Amino acid sequence: MLIRRESPADAPAVRAVIAAAFAKPDNPDPVEATLLDALRGCEGWLPELSFVAVDHKPGSAGSDGSGEVIGHVVCTRGDIDGVPAVGLGPIGVRPDRQGEGIGLALVHSVLGAADALGEPLVALLGSPAFYGRFGFRTSTEVGVLPPDPAWGEYFQIRTLTAYDPAARGTFTYAEPFDDL
Repeated sequence: MLIRRESPADAPAVRAVIAAAFAKPDNPDPVEATLLDALRGCEGWLPELSFVAVDHKPGSAGSDGSGEVIGHVVCTRGDIDGVPAVGLGPIGVRPDRQGEGIGLALVHSVLGAADALGEPLVALLGSPAFYGRFGFRTSTEVGVLPPDPAWGEYFQIRTLTAYDPAARGTFTYAEPFDDL
């Protein structure tokens, strides 16, 4: 497996991975796939923070970084009362490849890239048990309020090197999240 930046040619495969990761029998086109489509066309899209996991099993890929897309993660521009930050998600791994550490590798990669780009923090809505291993903690511990107070402990923040504790207030995701 290789983690690399998403290329424009990866978009259909990425959408298929996200759709498969979140699909339910009664909903084959989940909201996460539609959200990803909308994020690609918004001002908050950050191509430098969109990563794919590709399978490099023998015969599946060349040395050019191509390969079968098996996972994806993206961070998009958000803010804390006007202070730039990023929101993580959606993230997904093809169902037949879940449990192999692919999601773990994707999160580590995007956090490292966000830190290298000078982002102050990454916000997400997700399982504290899963994301706590990456240093995420409940947002209110760092003075950041979730867009929806009902999210409680599931809205989490991972501070990065450029973090300024003076950044306090309500986190706002990229505009397409408002349509959920």
